[in-house]
Amino acid sequence: MHFVIMGCGRVGSTLARTLGRIGHDVAVIDADPSAFRRLGAEFEGQTVTGIGFDRDTLVAAGIKEAYAFAAVSSGDNSNILAARVARETFGVEHVAARIYDPQRAMVYQRLGIPTVATVRWAADQMIQRLLPQGAMPELTDPSGKIVIAEVPLADEWVGLPLTDVEQLTGSRVAYLTRLGEGVLPEPETVVQAGDLVHLAVRRTEMARVERICDQPPVTT
Repeated sequence: MHFVIMGCGRVGSTLARTLGRIGHDVAVIDADPSAFRRLGAEFEGQTVTGIGFDRDTLVAAGIKEAYAFAAVSSGDNSNILAARVARETFGVEHVAARIYDPQRAMVYQRLGIPTVATVRWAADQMIQRLLPQGAMPELTDPSGKIVIAEVPLADEWVGLPLTDVEQLTGSRVAYLTRLGEGVLPEPETVVQAGDLVHLAVRRTEMARVERICDQPPVTT
């Protein structure tokens, strides 16, 4: 798949190298061509010098064919503008933006644009939001048998109780992120649009749970 990353700082370069190593096509945009040195000699993706929210620059980076777009430059305004252009102009479904201001990040989270911060955590969280099904372990028990992972739910899960999510997936809901804040599930809690659900799952069951969550729920 093709990924476009705006910003070649520490987060952008880490994200680009990680995606490249696991076999994806990557294009990196930065206004400063010297920033591409952070990618290293082994990086085989595309580099594009320009402004990340400029439409011609995005087209040159392959935004029309992109599976996902990540805006991780050093400017909040640039990141959110680029993310909105990628989603609203070019129809990229999987978009994430790095936002330094936590209050502003919460606003954009409510608008449906996932936001993340800090370097290593940001790169990991970006990958979770961009890859298919996106589930990557956030926590693993010492034996490596149990993981807690953010697992995206198909839109049709909205309105179902979390108890149904557990029953249908054979997992446990550890917590969910709602409007940028962590929420511990109650017996009556239901899935809302925009919720990020974090499941405790046996590692051997992860792929099965991802497949179930990626499809409309099968209820009786």
